Amino acid sequence: MMMSPDACAGSRILVVGDIMLDRYWFGEVSRISPEAPVPIVRIERREERLGGAANVARNAAMLGAQVGLLGVVGADEAADTIARQLDELKIGRFLNRDPAISTIIKLRVIGRQQQLLRIDFEEAPTDIVLRDKLTQYNALLPQYDIIVLSDYAKGSLVNVADMIASATRLGKRTLVDPKGDDFSRYAGATLLTPNKSEFKRVVGSWRDEAELTTKAQQLRQTLRLEALLLTRSEEGMTLYTDAEVLHTPAMAREVFDVSGAGDTVIATMAAMLGAGKSLPEAAVLANKAGSIVVGKLGTATVTSEELFG
Repeated sequence: MMMSPDACAGSRILVVGDIMLDRYWFGEVSRISPEAPVPIVRIERREERLGGAANVARNAAMLGAQVGLLGVVGADEAADTIARQLDELKIGRFLNRDPAISTIIKLRVIGRQQQLLRIDFEEAPTDIVLRDKLTQYNALLPQYDIIVLSDYAKGSLVNVADMIASATRLGKRTLVDPKGDDFSRYAGATLLTPNKSEFKRVVGSWRDEAELTTKAQQLRQTLRLEALLLTRSEEGMTLYTDAEVLHTPAMAREVFDVSGAGDTVIATMAAMLGAGKSLPEAAVLANKAGSIVVGKLGTATVTSEELFG
């Protein structure tokens, strides 16, 4: 499945969802605190990366797609950092700034190449800003071919059912990274990409592959999805459609960090579908991208050269 590194240049993707800033503090651990049985980390380096829906947009942009990002942030320095990084990546930014909240931040403290602590700062956006975002979403829809709804259950996608309906009316394909134990609000989407634990929360456990397939196809049909892509960690990924069940095994490599792997998978699916690939072709490439990104630290990305080289 050969593609040129600029094959995704024609993909026009709008990413909508919970925008975050991932902060990493790297340090040296040499002793235990006398105050409590915890390591003392002397911070030596700091990094800031786009997280949540912004990481999905970043992943799609790194594959060469034309990307826009719509979501809610605070009126603070973290939002300024996100805006600056989006500009550097030439991602169209449609940031609804809500002065009543702070931008979502996930702060990770890393010592000896291991995550020692994560601190989350988050508040749900206000109703007024969410209404403004929905109006802006409907205005942006005609400019894009693929819509990615990145749900981290932080409050930005309370109108997700309306968003899917609006996109469907205009003939847009909608890809959803779901959250929670009720997927009914995602009914009518083109593709859902739950991981194994998210899927189990909705349909319950299964005894064997045959029962898993039955449950996946039943859910797909109930929600009127064109496809369901189940990401299964070390077991790879399985794509369920009307026509087939396609299982792609995980590629053997050292797993360093799984954070953000789901973002890479859905971004790759969006970029490939936007470039004219079929769902099965896109799933194979998304599996490869996911396998590459778990070998990197933190919310990382895959380049076209890595994917097609």
